[in-house]
Amino acid sequence: MERMVGTVSRGVRAPIIRSGDDLVSIVTDSVLKASKNENFEIRNHDIIAVTEAVVARAQNNYATVQDIAEDVKAKLGGGTIGVIFPILSRNRFAICLRGIAMGAKKVVLMLSYPSDEVGNHLISLDAIDEAGVNPYSDVLDLAKYRKLFGYTKHPFTGVDYVEYYESLIKGCGTECEIVFANDARAILPYTKRVLTCDIHSRERTKRILKAAGAEIVLGLDDILNAPVNGSGYNADYGLLGTNKATEVKVKLFPRDCDKFVDAVQKKILDATGKVVEVMVYGDGAFKDPVGKIWELADPVVSPAHTPGLHGTPNEIKLKYVADNDFADLSGEALRDAIKEYIKKKDSNLVGKMVSEGTTPRRLTDLIGSLCDLTSGSGDKGTPIVYIQGYFDNYTNE
Repeated sequence: MERMVGTVSRGVRAPIIRSGDDLVSIVTDSVLKASKNENFEIRNHDIIAVTEAVVARAQNNYATVQDIAEDVKAKLGGGTIGVIFPILSRNRFAICLRGIAMGAKKVVLMLSYPSDEVGNHLISLDAIDEAGVNPYSDVLDLAKYRKLFGYTKHPFTGVDYVEYYESLIKGCGTECEIVFANDARAILPYTKRVLTCDIHSRERTKRILKAAGAEIVLGLDDILNAPVNGSGYNADYGLLGTNKATEVKVKLFPRDCDKFVDAVQKKILDATGKVVEVMVYGDGAFKDPVGKIWELADPVVSPAHTPGLHGTPNEIKLKYVADNDFADLSGEALRDAIKEYIKKKDSNLVGKMVSEGTTPRRLTDLIGSLCDLTSGSGDKGTPIVYIQGYFDNYTNE
């Protein structure tokens, strides 16, 4: 029988994960139960993906705002600090900002504009143009910003993040001054002690500030990169990848994920005799065309994965081959010719015209995006995603 289905991505339901749970067993048992109940077979090269949130929860990788405050105070001195380039997020950054503010006497908050690093807009590019402002060079204080742009609310959340972040800082009994700039060095006339909160550009920002004479330059990855009062931590990413857990507690990005993915792979192998690939995933790496938000607020899409998920796709563009190499064929003749072409394709198609238009991204980034869209971030209750056929092509029956 001719195969008519390619890649299949299934959200797998699991129990609500609590700190200390044996997540390896829960994931394995959930997948095996789903296989039985939904009548699909575990096969070699299938993929099990587990959201980072439940990995961190099982690890009890939590910290309080007080833990954040103590670490910030110890590392930045507790006086006036610059907090620059944060993303605009109630879930991701607001609670971190509360802890940061508690560890300082004054916070000079410097926001990038017109948007943050991941595309949340304070104001529109059109508004920038109409105001005659050059975002590459102009530094605005709060009064100038309000005069030019007023009180703009985020179109999805209805929040004025300037007002919101200011109120959070002042609510901690900390003095607050707000400026708007896109050059990291603009913070230095206010303070030489800086916490840069950007995610993917953080190393460049640190380098620029140090070269410009900053006394202390830290990133969010330098805060809670070791335990404070027995708290959770992440040695590689610190507060990057943090989510709000309660009003006084954050869930950190999971650590030691390599051990977890290897353990799940082995447990499935022991139970089924099949070698599946396993990964932990966070945010997908895609951009919303309406809200202009780039989804990737985690430091990486996948903090760990088994070796079979290394690398990038090696695929030909079917429509290119059909239109160029086999333009005179159709029907079964075209199908057979393309299948034969795929079987004989080079092992490395990088730079070849035949691969033009295929997605030049790492497998884990592509698969993580698929998983993030499959599981969602709400109430689906499917923190595990089971993927079949991802490595198949048109020749597989």
